[in-house]
Amino acid sequence: MIRIEAAARDYFLKLLAEHDVEGTGVRMRAMAPGTPKADCRLEFCEPEDVDDMDWEIECEGFSVFVDQASAPFLDGAEVNFEADGMQGRMVIKAPKLKGVPPGSDAGLVERVQYVIDTEVNPQVASHGGRVSLVEVDAQGVVVLRFGGGCQGCGMVGVTLREGVEKTLRQRVPEVTAVVDATDHQSGVAPYYKRGEDGHSPV
Repeated sequence: MIRIEAAARDYFLKLLAEHDVEGTGVRMRAMAPGTPKADCRLEFCEPEDVDDMDWEIECEGFSVFVDQASAPFLDGAEVNFEADGMQGRMVIKAPKLKGVPPGSDAGLVERVQYVIDTEVNPQVASHGGRVSLVEVDAQGVVVLRFGGGCQGCGMVGVTLREGVEKTLRQRVPEVTAVVDATDHQSGVAPYYKRGEDGHSPV
């Protein structure tokens, strides 16, 4: 549940009246959720922008929409508007936005997944890629699958060794190795294409 304070509601109503598009609501979106750089973005949400999977919060005179991916991170958020002289500012308190690090008693898989979500994926996202955890075996070997721009990328080996594996082993000491289980031959939009001889670019 997201709590919209009266001052914020009144401010939204004023902005929506100025926007003057019937049926427009407000969208709240979590940006880089689960990471230290996480933030919340507010924007107009016109009727054609609403998705069936959106989480809708009905206010007096308008609705606030939260996309499915943002919902877990914005659950429990409070939105207020604080006056500051002639100006004012929106204040959003979202305790789950930056994620909650696993406790010391958390399992190995949970801790590996947290590092992938909060550190690895935000880095590879700049290349249009993503990393999914397949499994962690009893010897501490982490098996990953690359997708998006990382699938079929000529530099994925470097990314794995110098980026992903180093990060995981530093953050989770029980990790002994990281293995790539991706079918790179089926990648359709690699960030770096391999050379004609099949080797990665130098």
